[in-house]
Amino acid sequence: MRYKIRHITSYKYTETVHNCYNIAILAPNSSERQTCLFNDIYLNPYPSTAETHLDYFGNSLYQFDIQKPHEQLTITSESEVEVHEPAIQPSPNLTIKQMKECLLNKNESTSILAREFLLDSVMIKKHSRYKEFSAEALHEDRPFHEAIFALNRKIFNEFQYDPEFTSIATPLNDVLEHKRGVCQDFAHLQICCLRSHGIPAKYISGYIETLPPAGQRKLRGVDATHAWVSYFCPDSGWVDIDPTNDTLINHQYIVTASGRDFADVTPLKGVIFGGGAMPELKVSVDVARTK
Repeated sequence: MRYKIRHITSYKYTETVHNCYNIAILAPNSSERQTCLFNDIYLNPYPSTAETHLDYFGNSLYQFDIQKPHEQLTITSESEVEVHEPAIQPSPNLTIKQMKECLLNKNESTSILAREFLLDSVMIKKHSRYKEFSAEALHEDRPFHEAIFALNRKIFNEFQYDPEFTSIATPLNDVLEHKRGVCQDFAHLQICCLRSHGIPAKYISGYIETLPPAGQRKLRGVDATHAWVSYFCPDSGWVDIDPTNDTLINHQYIVTASGRDFADVTPLKGVIFGGGAMPELKVSVDVARTK
């Protein structure tokens, strides 16, 4: 399956910005399941300097600065991506206990590198409350993949999708207490539960294709960025699963970046000098299937 993606981010400031320094993570990555055929990023105003490089996790970073006064900033990312295959169909062989023993005893590089995703990160701190919340689903004698699907379903069934409740800075404890949030929150929650039980998990950001109702045309700009989880099993490798929609990922999911949590894959971050109060932010995303 092939997709064209257009992602536009626009800032309108209340006062003049004299200069800014930014990092954008907007280019889809290439992996065994997808190939980024093309990506270009256009800026208005035009940058003073710009360069692209890979970060520690293999994500494509676009670093730029603008050294002239401006009242607006628009970043347009255009990409074409080919998704090669559907989600991995995990085997049911290992229990959680067996998986953890296998993970700790294997000395091949994939398992060693996966252990890094057992550690706390900026936005995800392991705690007994998350282990208790997921204890029934992730019982150590339960078949490994079945257990994680059960946790996925638990989050889907018990939590309400509510974009008005949380922001980027909302603590994960509030999400667990009030059982509300968005895809970022549900991904963080699931990762925290998995890591609390000794299961490596990482945060995935990207896009999901949305289809219009039958007989209607798709509106422009109605797609959005999305977040989900990838967990590691020694006999299956990394497996991507979506707690917001209670599903394994399929050909409609397009990966932009991966990391320990949202802080590693923020689409745009930086420093501005000037700008006044909180700027007006507009984001428009189009994911169009081409074949």
